[in-house]
Amino acid sequence: MAGKSNEEVEKQTENTEQNHAEQGAVVDPECLIKHPLQATWTLWYQEPDRSKSWEDTLNEVTSFSTVEDFWSLYNHIKSPADIKVGSDYSLFKKDIRPMWEDEGNKRGGRWMVNVPRSQRQDLDKYWLDTILCLIGEAFESSDEICGAVVNVRPKGDKIAIWTANFQNREAVINIGRIYKERLGLKAPLTYHLHKDTMVKSGSSVKAVYTL
Repeated sequence: MAGKSNEEVEKQTENTEQNHAEQGAVVDPECLIKHPLQATWTLWYQEPDRSKSWEDTLNEVTSFSTVEDFWSLYNHIKSPADIKVGSDYSLFKKDIRPMWEDEGNKRGGRWMVNVPRSQRQDLDKYWLDTILCLIGEAFESSDEICGAVVNVRPKGDKIAIWTANFQNREAVINIGRIYKERLGLKAPLTYHLHKDTMVKSGSSVKAVYTL
């Protein structure tokens, strides 16, 4: 079943914050009810370091499972536009690592959004809309969702939603269509297989689906 829209997730948070403000000192904050998400999500951060292996540069930041804990995290970390060039943020379902080789990812692929340097001002909005789609269960085939990655690069940034199994064509296409609509993208959205990306690079990786 399709989940909440980005606006609904934000509205729920605003209502919660208003209720908290009204109750103020009367109620112990530890007793306030939080709004659970359908899944637990883990944020990862990766910063380039040539003295370490790729996997050793991957740092698990924290996990969250409620709307309130998500916003608490989001409001206390740097936005993608402010992190070091060459770095990545990844948000994945708990127990799935943001690696092609992970058991949850290896049979899947990713819907890729290219953000040119001239559109760097849109990067943070695209990333927030992407993760709200994930945690708000915006996709009918939410079980196919693994996570999302934002790559901050000198020549242009990228955001991608990773799915579990590229052979589930109907689900993959549906995810892509909803994602493109939510972000309001006019440029083509392309889907690439992880198994192709592992052995090729850059423009040599051919898209299997384009919307």
